[in-house]
Amino acid sequence: MPLKDVTDRIAKACDAAGRDPGSVKLVAVSKVQPADRVEAVLEEGHRLFGENRVQEAQDRWPPFRDSYDGIALHLIGPLQSNKARVAIEFFDAIHSLDRPKLARRIADLAQDLGRCPELLIQVNTGEEPQKAGILPAEADAFIAEVRAMDLPLTGLMCIPPVDETPSLHFALLRKIAERNGLPELSMGMSGDFEQAIAFGATYVRVGSAVFGERDHS
Repeated sequence: MPLKDVTDRIAKACDAAGRDPGSVKLVAVSKVQPADRVEAVLEEGHRLFGENRVQEAQDRWPPFRDSYDGIALHLIGPLQSNKARVAIEFFDAIHSLDRPKLARRIADLAQDLGRCPELLIQVNTGEEPQKAGILPAEADAFIAEVRAMDLPLTGLMCIPPVDETPSLHFALLRKIAERNGLPELSMGMSGDFEQAIAFGATYVRVGSAVFGERDHS
């Protein structure tokens, strides 16, 4: 039972860090997973899932939402401004707010729609040119800008570079969050979520360890 293995590992990592296991939420990353694997995890009682693309989530989730109560969907991949309206209507949280133009678009739509998902700012802790996210040096100013728009900003997200020690990036993200009074930290994936929990992660985004390796066919 891979889901139980992951939840057991989360509980052990919380215990080692002196944290309450309830303080860490598992986002089961269902992107490109076949429907039968997703349904198996739903059948085990899990309800919090992460998707990378708005369109894929729109195609996949309506039938599951009809059949299972309490599903929460988080967008963890990049969001284009032209998909923002659908994302606000469809998702319970967006982990990838990364630029002022997108923040303004979300603020305008939130006024129009009368709702807004929980928002987390993606920080490009490795300052990688190919990766989305606000640069660490610009994070404080952007956090202030988002707050001035009266948006429901709760935390920060990062994806460490694959060839660097993730704990350095987790520590940096925690430092930015702490000095700005943001409670949520979305960090840690299948290979490093225990380390992320040690550094204060409140959301861990785990795909292959829950579902098995992705099927890209």
